[in-house]
Amino acid sequence: MKIRLLDTEIGFWRYLGLWTGVVLLFAVQGYLHDSLDGRTWSMFDYLRWSMIQWYSWAALAPLVFRLAERYPVSPPTWANLRMQAVAACAVTSIAIIAGALVSHLFEPGTFGQQVDQFVGQHVAIGLLTYAALLTLHEAMRHYREKTRREIEASRLATELAHSRLQVLRTQLQPHFLFNTLHAIVTLLQEDTASAEDMLLRLSELLRAFLEEQEGQEIPLQRELELLDLYLGIQRMRFKDRLSTRVYVDPGTLDCAVPALILQPIVENAIRHGIGKHVGVDCVEIESRREGDFVCLEVRNSNSLLDGAAKEIGRRGIGLSNTRLRLHELYGDAAEIRLDSLWPKGVACRIRLPLRRLDLPDMDDAA
Repeated sequence: MKIRLLDTEIGFWRYLGLWTGVVLLFAVQGYLHDSLDGRTWSMFDYLRWSMIQWYSWAALAPLVFRLAERYPVSPPTWANLRMQAVAACAVTSIAIIAGALVSHLFEPGTFGQQVDQFVGQHVAIGLLTYAALLTLHEAMRHYREKTRREIEASRLATELAHSRLQVLRTQLQPHFLFNTLHAIVTLLQEDTASAEDMLLRLSELLRAFLEEQEGQEIPLQRELELLDLYLGIQRMRFKDRLSTRVYVDPGTLDCAVPALILQPIVENAIRHGIGKHVGVDCVEIESRREGDFVCLEVRNSNSLLDGAAKEIGRRGIGLSNTRLRLHELYGDAAEIRLDSLWPKGVACRIRLPLRRLDLPDMDDAA
């Protein structure tokens, strides 16, 4: 059996225990008050009187809460305030009559005498009890409303962050697609077979992008698989001028990383390295664990981190997009930076909080 107060259900024995605490408190208070005057009754008498008074209010408290719900005093209106004043008098009268009726079974005298005694002793405290229950109801209602608004605000913030991430993520695909199609158009005039092969790789990569569209994070192993498709396109484009190396700590393969986090960084490394300088270039990708973080690094050996490159790093689509995505997903717990390498080259370093994801089963993947 449960007692319902507002939207909260309390077990009967717990509810009875709370009111029993009130009974004991006022029984002790009555005994101490009389002891100061030098006249006391037995403690059992004080308990009996307190039980009759407060268990009556325990039975009436759900009614008070229903009246408070029907005629709310916040915001105050004259009609509701008048109804609550009438209700306070009516409920207090019921409590007095109920108390007098029960007391008549144990105390000497007539029922009318018990009513007179209860009116003289309990009217004021009864009205105060009604006001206290009304105040408790308002406090619970305000707390419930505050909690509801906090949950709603949290939900809206989560949806907004998810929408921002989706926008940031979808910005990458047209940017990458434009650059790759431009490379294919160039190859069509020089090497038709290579251009056709690149188109097939692009189709496979775009299909993989679509399959990964739902989640914001994927295991590093899956991220490297997508990156390998992209690197195949770039190696075909630059032929012998571009080589790639991947150094992966096996303990990081199941670490969670933002989907497509490496592709725009590798694209920048290629574009600002071999794309702008003569000669050959080697792009290296590395992952390692550092305490509670996983570190990703993309390096090239054919570019310089001068002032112009730093400005592109801050304002370019690839790195600026990546920086915003990391902030939305991890706040200040993640970082990305560009560092110069000696004697030549640039490294883009990403540091992410370490979190594990389940790797896909090999049989399912097949």
